[in-house]
Amino acid sequence: MLKPLLTLVFFVCLSLSYAQELNCTVIVNSDQVNQTNKQIFRTLEKSLNDYVNKTQWTSANFDANQRIECSMMVTITQYDNSAFSGTIQIQSNRPVFNSNYQSPVFNYQDKQFSFKYVEFAPLYFNPNVFESNLTAVISYYVYIILGIDADTFSKEGGTPYFEQAQSIVNLSQSSGFSGWKQTDGNRTRWELADNLLSNTFKEYRLALYNYHRQGMDVLVSDPLGAKENILNSITLLEKLNNTRPNSFVLQAFFDAKSEEIANVFSGGPKVKIAELKENLNSMAPLYSKTWSRIKY
Repeated sequence: MLKPLLTLVFFVCLSLSYAQELNCTVIVNSDQVNQTNKQIFRTLEKSLNDYVNKTQWTSANFDANQRIECSMMVTITQYDNSAFSGTIQIQSNRPVFNSNYQSPVFNYQDKQFSFKYVEFAPLYFNPNVFESNLTAVISYYVYIILGIDADTFSKEGGTPYFEQAQSIVNLSQSSGFSGWKQTDGNRTRWELADNLLSNTFKEYRLALYNYHRQGMDVLVSDPLGAKENILNSITLLEKLNNTRPNSFVLQAFFDAKSEEIANVFSGGPKVKIAELKENLNSMAPLYSKTWSRIKY
Protein backbone atom coordinates (compact mmCIF):
# COMPACT_ATOMS: atom_id res chain seq x y z
CA MET A 1 0.00 0.00 0.00
CA LEU A 2 2.89 2.35 0.81
CA LYS A 3 4.50 2.04 -2.62
CA PRO A 4 1.37 3.07 -4.62
CA LEU A 5 0.87 5.98 -2.22
CA LEU A 6 4.44 7.20 -2.71
CA THR A 7 4.02 6.86 -6.47
CA LEU A 8 0.85 8.95 -6.35
CA VAL A 9 2.59 11.64 -4.27
CA PHE A 10 5.50 11.69 -6.74
CA PHE A 11 3.25 12.29 -9.73
CA VAL A 12 1.22 14.96 -7.90
CA CYS A 13 4.44 16.80 -7.01
CA LEU A 14 5.72 16.42 -10.54
CA SER A 15 2.58 17.95 -12.01
CA LEU A 16 2.69 20.82 -9.52
CA SER A 17 6.30 21.64 -10.42
CA TYR A 18 5.22 22.53 -13.93
CA ALA A 19 2.93 25.44 -13.23
CA GLN A 20 1.46 27.21 -16.22
CA GLU A 21 3.39 30.11 -17.70
CA LEU A 22 0.82 32.89 -17.70
CA ASN A 23 -1.27 34.77 -15.21
CA CYS A 24 -3.59 36.18 -17.84
CA THR A 25 -6.88 37.98 -17.43
CA VAL A 26 -9.14 37.50 -20.45
CA ILE A 27 -12.15 39.80 -20.71
CA VAL A 28 -14.90 39.48 -23.31
CA ASN A 29 -16.69 42.80 -23.84
CA SER A 30 -20.03 42.52 -25.66
CA ASP A 31 -21.38 46.00 -24.92
CA GLN A 32 -21.55 46.85 -28.62
CA VAL A 33 -23.71 43.83 -29.40
CA ASN A 34 -27.49 44.17 -29.21
CA GLN A 35 -28.05 40.84 -27.51
CA THR A 36 -30.46 40.32 -24.62
CA ASN A 37 -28.95 37.04 -23.47
CA LYS A 38 -25.31 37.67 -22.54
CA GLN A 39 -24.67 34.17 -21.20
CA ILE A 40 -22.73 32.98 -24.24
CA PHE A 41 -20.25 35.82 -23.82
CA ARG A 42 -19.73 34.94 -20.16
CA THR A 43 -19.21 31.31 -21.11
CA LEU A 44 -16.73 32.31 -23.79
CA GLU A 45 -14.84 34.48 -21.30
CA LYS A 46 -14.52 31.63 -18.80
CA SER A 47 -13.47 29.19 -21.52
CA LEU A 48 -10.76 31.56 -22.78
CA ASN A 49 -9.43 32.17 -19.27
CA ASP A 50 -9.18 28.43 -18.70
CA TYR A 51 -7.62 27.86 -22.10
CA VAL A 52 -4.90 30.48 -21.69
CA ASN A 53 -4.05 29.86 -18.05
CA LYS A 54 -4.38 26.08 -17.83
CA THR A 55 -2.68 25.04 -21.06
CA GLN A 56 0.97 24.00 -20.73
CA TRP A 57 2.51 26.12 -23.52
CA THR A 58 6.17 25.25 -23.02
CA SER A 59 8.42 22.68 -21.40
CA ALA A 60 9.86 25.34 -19.09
CA ASN A 61 9.34 25.22 -15.35
CA PHE A 62 7.53 28.34 -14.11
CA ASP A 63 6.93 28.85 -10.40
CA ALA A 64 3.66 30.55 -9.48
CA ASN A 65 5.44 33.86 -8.78
CA GLN A 66 7.20 33.68 -12.17
CA ARG A 67 4.07 33.64 -14.28
CA ILE A 68 3.88 36.39 -16.85
CA GLU A 69 1.31 39.04 -15.99
CA CYS A 70 -0.78 39.78 -19.06
CA SER A 71 -4.27 40.50 -20.31
CA MET A 72 -6.41 40.03 -23.38
CA MET A 73 -9.46 42.18 -24.03
CA VAL A 74 -11.79 40.69 -26.65
CA THR A 75 -14.30 43.29 -27.83
CA ILE A 76 -17.17 41.80 -29.81
CA THR A 77 -18.66 44.20 -32.35
CA GLN A 78 -20.80 41.73 -34.31
CA TYR A 79 -22.46 38.47 -33.34
CA ASP A 80 -24.75 36.25 -35.41
CA ASN A 81 -25.53 32.75 -34.24
CA SER A 82 -22.05 31.21 -33.81
CA ALA A 83 -20.10 33.85 -35.77
CA PHE A 84 -18.23 36.55 -33.86
CA SER A 85 -16.12 39.47 -35.02
CA GLY A 86 -14.33 42.31 -33.27
CA THR A 87 -10.91 43.17 -31.91
CA ILE A 88 -8.44 41.81 -29.39
CA GLN A 89 -6.14 43.98 -27.25
CA ILE A 90 -3.09 42.19 -25.87
CA GLN A 91 -0.92 43.54 -23.06
CA SER A 92 1.91 41.94 -21.11
CA ASN A 93 4.25 43.05 -18.35
CA ARG A 94 7.61 42.00 -16.99
CA PRO A 95 8.82 42.33 -13.38
CA VAL A 96 11.76 44.63 -12.64
CA PHE A 97 14.47 43.37 -10.29
CA ASN A 98 14.54 44.77 -6.74
CA SER A 99 11.14 46.42 -7.09
CA ASN A 100 7.41 45.73 -7.19
CA TYR A 101 7.14 47.46 -10.56
CA GLN A 102 5.80 45.66 -13.62
CA SER A 103 7.32 47.03 -16.82
CA PRO A 104 4.97 46.95 -19.86
CA VAL A 105 6.57 45.10 -22.77
CA PHE A 106 3.76 44.51 -25.27
CA ASN A 107 0.60 46.47 -26.04
CA TYR A 108 -1.21 45.86 -29.30
CA GLN A 109 -4.73 45.84 -30.70
CA ASP A 110 -5.49 43.35 -33.47
CA LYS A 111 -8.47 44.60 -35.45
CA GLN A 112 -8.80 41.54 -37.70
CA PHE A 113 -10.37 39.12 -35.26
CA SER A 114 -13.30 36.95 -36.29
CA PHE A 115 -14.14 33.41 -35.26
CA LYS A 116 -16.83 30.81 -34.78
CA TYR A 117 -17.72 29.52 -31.36
CA VAL A 118 -20.46 27.26 -30.04
CA GLU A 119 -21.26 27.67 -26.37
CA PHE A 120 -19.54 25.09 -24.12
CA ALA A 121 -17.47 23.75 -27.00
CA PRO A 122 -14.07 22.70 -25.57
CA LEU A 123 -11.01 24.67 -26.63
CA TYR A 124 -7.87 22.70 -27.46
CA PHE A 125 -4.40 23.62 -28.61
CA ASN A 126 -2.95 21.42 -31.34
CA PRO A 127 0.42 22.75 -32.61
CA ASN A 128 0.13 20.74 -35.81
CA VAL A 129 -3.45 21.45 -36.89
CA PHE A 130 -5.63 24.52 -37.41
CA GLU A 131 -8.53 23.78 -35.05
CA SER A 132 -10.31 27.15 -35.09
CA ASN A 133 -9.48 30.79 -35.62
CA LEU A 134 -10.36 31.49 -32.01
CA THR A 135 -7.72 29.14 -30.60
CA ALA A 136 -5.24 30.00 -33.38
CA VAL A 137 -5.29 33.75 -32.65
CA ILE A 138 -5.19 33.30 -28.88
CA SER A 139 -2.36 30.73 -29.10
CA TYR A 140 -0.42 32.94 -31.49
CA TYR A 141 -0.46 35.86 -29.06
CA VAL A 142 0.43 33.58 -26.14
CA TYR A 143 3.65 32.70 -27.97
CA ILE A 144 4.30 36.33 -28.87
CA ILE A 145 3.96 37.19 -25.16
CA LEU A 146 6.28 34.33 -24.17
CA GLY A 147 8.84 35.29 -26.82
CA ILE A 148 9.00 38.99 -25.98
CA ASP A 149 9.23 38.20 -22.28
CA ALA A 150 12.10 35.77 -22.91
CA ASP A 151 13.91 38.33 -25.07
CA THR A 152 13.96 40.76 -22.15
CA PHE A 153 15.83 38.23 -20.00
CA SER A 154 18.30 36.72 -22.49
CA LYS A 155 19.56 37.78 -25.91
CA GLU A 156 17.21 36.32 -28.53
CA GLY A 157 15.81 34.02 -25.85
CA GLY A 158 12.37 34.27 -27.41
CA THR A 159 13.31 32.64 -30.73
CA PRO A 160 11.65 29.23 -30.10
CA TYR A 161 8.41 30.96 -29.09
CA PHE A 162 8.43 33.25 -32.12
CA GLU A 163 9.04 30.19 -34.30
CA GLN A 164 5.97 28.56 -32.76
CA ALA A 165 3.96 31.73 -33.48
CA GLN A 166 5.19 31.65 -37.07
CA SER A 167 4.17 27.99 -37.32
CA ILE A 168 0.64 28.97 -36.29
CA VAL A 169 0.69 31.65 -39.01
CA ASN A 170 1.68 29.06 -41.61
CA LEU A 171 -1.06 26.65 -40.51
CA SER A 172 -3.69 29.39 -40.52
CA GLN A 173 -3.05 31.02 -43.89
CA SER A 174 -5.45 28.71 -45.75
CA SER A 175 -8.21 29.09 -43.14
CA GLY A 176 -9.98 31.94 -44.92
CA PHE A 177 -9.74 34.21 -41.88
CA SER A 178 -7.99 37.56 -42.26
CA GLY A 179 -4.81 38.66 -40.53
CA TRP A 180 -2.68 35.64 -41.34
CA LYS A 181 -1.34 36.60 -44.77
CA GLN A 182 1.20 39.18 -45.85
CA THR A 183 -1.43 40.57 -48.23
CA ASP A 184 -4.06 41.11 -45.52
CA GLY A 185 -2.93 44.69 -44.95
CA ASN A 186 -0.62 46.46 -42.53
CA ARG A 187 0.15 45.14 -39.06
CA THR A 188 -0.85 41.55 -39.74
CA ARG A 189 0.06 38.56 -37.59
CA TRP A 190 2.24 37.42 -40.47
CA GLU A 191 4.16 40.71 -40.38
CA LEU A 192 4.73 40.67 -36.62
CA ALA A 193 6.08 37.11 -36.58
CA ASP A 194 8.21 37.80 -39.63
CA ASN A 195 9.69 40.96 -38.09
CA LEU A 196 10.53 39.23 -34.84
CA LEU A 197 12.44 36.45 -36.58
CA SER A 198 14.05 38.52 -39.33
CA ASN A 199 17.70 39.49 -39.07
CA THR A 200 16.65 42.86 -40.48
CA PHE A 201 15.08 43.74 -37.12
CA LYS A 202 17.84 42.36 -34.89
CA GLU A 203 18.35 45.81 -33.30
CA TYR A 204 14.85 45.65 -31.85
CA ARG A 205 15.51 42.40 -30.03
CA LEU A 206 18.93 43.52 -28.80
CA ALA A 207 17.46 46.82 -27.60
CA LEU A 208 14.69 44.91 -25.83
CA TYR A 209 17.28 42.92 -23.88
CA ASN A 210 19.58 45.86 -23.12
CA TYR A 211 16.69 48.13 -22.12
CA HIS A 212 15.49 45.67 -19.49
CA ARG A 213 18.51 43.72 -18.23
CA GLN A 214 21.02 46.58 -18.30
CA GLY A 215 18.50 49.36 -17.80
CA MET A 216 15.31 48.71 -15.87
CA ASP A 217 16.75 45.86 -13.80
CA VAL A 218 19.53 48.06 -12.38
CA LEU A 219 17.49 51.25 -12.05
CA VAL A 220 17.26 50.86 -8.28
CA SER A 221 20.92 50.00 -7.68
CA ASP A 222 22.51 52.23 -10.34
CA PRO A 223 20.02 54.85 -11.59
CA LEU A 224 22.55 56.83 -13.62
CA GLY A 225 24.01 53.78 -15.34
CA ALA A 226 20.51 52.41 -15.95
CA LYS A 227 19.33 55.62 -17.61
CA GLU A 228 22.42 55.72 -19.82
CA ASN A 229 21.82 52.10 -20.89
CA ILE A 230 18.16 52.80 -21.65
CA LEU A 231 19.23 55.85 -23.65
CA ASN A 232 21.69 53.68 -25.62
CA SER A 233 18.94 51.12 -26.27
CA ILE A 234 16.71 53.82 -27.75
CA THR A 235 19.64 55.01 -29.90
CA LEU A 236 19.89 51.44 -31.18
CA LEU A 237 16.21 51.58 -32.16
CA GLU A 238 16.89 54.80 -34.06
CA LYS A 239 19.42 52.86 -36.13
CA LEU A 240 16.65 50.42 -37.02
CA ASN A 241 14.27 53.28 -37.75
CA ASN A 242 16.73 54.68 -40.30
CA THR A 243 16.45 51.52 -42.37
CA ARG A 244 12.88 50.43 -41.52
CA PRO A 245 10.89 53.52 -40.50
CA ASN A 246 7.50 53.03 -38.89
CA SER A 247 8.00 49.27 -38.62
CA PHE A 248 5.55 47.09 -36.74
CA VAL A 249 7.96 46.24 -33.90
CA LEU A 250 8.95 49.87 -33.35
CA GLN A 251 5.33 50.95 -33.14
CA ALA A 252 4.57 48.11 -30.71
CA PHE A 253 7.59 49.05 -28.59
CA PHE A 254 6.54 52.65 -28.12
CA ASP A 255 2.86 51.75 -27.66
CA ALA A 256 4.01 49.80 -24.62
CA LYS A 257 6.89 51.98 -23.44
CA SER A 258 6.03 55.65 -24.03
CA GLU A 259 4.82 56.45 -20.51
CA GLU A 260 7.63 54.49 -18.89
CA ILE A 261 10.34 56.22 -20.94
CA ALA A 262 8.94 59.65 -20.08
CA ASN A 263 8.83 58.74 -16.39
CA VAL A 264 12.38 57.34 -16.35
CA PHE A 265 13.85 60.51 -17.86
CA SER A 266 11.68 62.99 -15.98
CA GLY A 267 13.54 62.66 -12.70
CA GLY A 268 16.62 61.30 -10.96
CA PRO A 269 20.22 61.63 -12.22
CA LYS A 270 20.54 63.82 -15.29
CA VAL A 271 21.78 62.48 -18.62
CA LYS A 272 22.15 64.13 -22.01
CA ILE A 273 18.69 63.94 -23.49
CA ALA A 274 18.72 66.35 -26.46
CA GLU A 275 19.48 63.53 -28.89
CA LEU A 276 17.10 61.23 -27.01
CA LYS A 277 14.13 63.57 -27.52
CA GLU A 278 15.06 64.07 -31.16
CA ASN A 279 15.16 60.31 -31.70
CA LEU A 280 11.90 59.73 -29.86
CA ASN A 281 10.07 62.37 -31.86
CA SER A 282 11.50 60.89 -35.05
CA MET A 283 10.50 57.32 -34.25
CA ALA A 284 7.22 57.91 -32.43
CA PRO A 285 5.80 61.37 -33.25
CA LEU A 286 2.39 60.19 -32.08
CA TYR A 287 3.71 60.49 -28.53
CA SER A 288 5.21 63.98 -28.91
CA LYS A 289 3.17 65.28 -25.94
CA THR A 290 4.55 62.47 -23.82
CA TRP A 291 8.13 63.23 -24.90
CA SER A 292 7.62 66.90 -24.00
CA ARG A 293 7.52 65.85 -20.34
CA ILE A 294 11.19 64.89 -20.57
CA LYS A 295 13.09 67.90 -19.27
CA TYR A 296 16.69 68.93 -19.86
